[in-house]
Amino acid sequence: MDSIGITGYGAYVPRFRIKSEDIAEQWGAEPSSVQNGLLLQEKSIPDVDEDTITLSVEAASYALRRAAINRKDVGALYIGSESHPYAVKPSGTVVAEALGLPRTIHIADYEFACNAGAQAMFVASSLVKAGVIKHGLAIGADTSQGAPGDALEYSASAGAAAFMFGSAGIIASLDAVYSYTSDTPDFWRREGMIYPRHAGRFTGEPAYFTHVSNAAKGIMEESGTRPTDFKYVIFHQPNGKFPLNVGKALGFTEEQQRPGRLAPCIGNTYSASSPLGLAATLDIADPGDRILMVSYGSGSGSTAFIWTTTNLLPIVRIRAPFLSDITTDRAYVDYGNYVKMRGKIKLNA
Repeated sequence: MDSIGITGYGAYVPRFRIKSEDIAEQWGAEPSSVQNGLLLQEKSIPDVDEDTITLSVEAASYALRRAAINRKDVGALYIGSESHPYAVKPSGTVVAEALGLPRTIHIADYEFACNAGAQAMFVASSLVKAGVIKHGLAIGADTSQGAPGDALEYSASAGAAAFMFGSAGIIASLDAVYSYTSDTPDFWRREGMIYPRHAGRFTGEPAYFTHVSNAAKGIMEESGTRPTDFKYVIFHQPNGKFPLNVGKALGFTEEQQRPGRLAPCIGNTYSASSPLGLAATLDIADPGDRILMVSYGSGSGSTAFIWTTTNLLPIVRIRAPFLSDITTDRAYVDYGNYVKMRGKIKLNA
C-alpha cells in the first residue's frame, strides 16, 4: 500500500475556562509571572458531566462526519489518554458503542503521558498501511489535573482530537514517522495518587527539549527535509513558551507554529495537545502544504509525523465545525467553581 493518511478529523474543547490570573491570585502569585513566563492566559475546564470518554465521542463524531465512510468498515479504535475514567475498564468500548461502530472492531486504550494520542495515531495508521484494517480511528483526549497550588494547575486542561486513517479519500498523506524515547522520569503518578508529580525544571532540558529536538531532527534527516520545507509545524505544548523555544532552536519561525499553537488560550490538553494543533492547522491549510507534528510524553518520548495536504482537504473539512468555531463559545468560572467542577475538594468520611 503506497499511500495512506488522514481521511477525516475532528476536535473538541469544553466551553468553560478559567483565567491564569484567577489561579495566581488564589495562591498569592503574581499573575504576570504566569502570563509572561509560561505564556498562558487561560485554560479549558471540563464540565461536571464531561470526561475523556465524552470528549472522545464528540471529536470522533466529527471525524466520522468528515470521513463519510461506512462505520462497519472501521477496523480499530485506539484512545490515548492519561485520564481514562476507569482504572479497570476500557474507554474505547464505551466510545465505540456510542458511535455505532461494529462489534468486530479492535479496541485498545493507550497511556504514555501526553504522548498517548500520538501513539494511537501511529498504531492506527500502521495497521492501515499494513493492510490489516481498512480504516482506523485514533483519538487523543484528556481531562488532566494538577494539584491545588502546583505549577501544573495553570496549564492542565481538557480537550480531544480524533483522526480517521485510510488509503482512499486522503486529505493529508502520512509521509514519514520517527520516534525518540528514553527512560527520563520527569513526571509520574503512582497507583492511588490523586495528582501527578513532576521534577520541576528537570522537565525542560533533559526531558521535553531533548526528545522533541531529537525526534524533529531525526525525521528531517531521514526524509531529507529542512525547516523551510514545511508550511506549518506543531510541537507538544506543555505551556506557551516551550514550543516557541524548541522551534526557534530547530530553525522554525513563530509564523509556522501560529495556527497550531493553542496552549496560551486553552492550556495543555495533554494527549490531545499536538493532535489538536494538527486539527487546527488542517482547518486553515491549503492543498500541498507540508506539516511537521512532534508529540511529547513524559517518561519520556516523542513521535514526529510528516503530513502533506491534498486537494480533498478544503472539500472535506467543511463537513464539521472548525476548532476555532468550537473555542469561540466560552464561559468563564471563578476559582471556587473551578475546584468544585474538577472535584478538588475532598471530604474525609
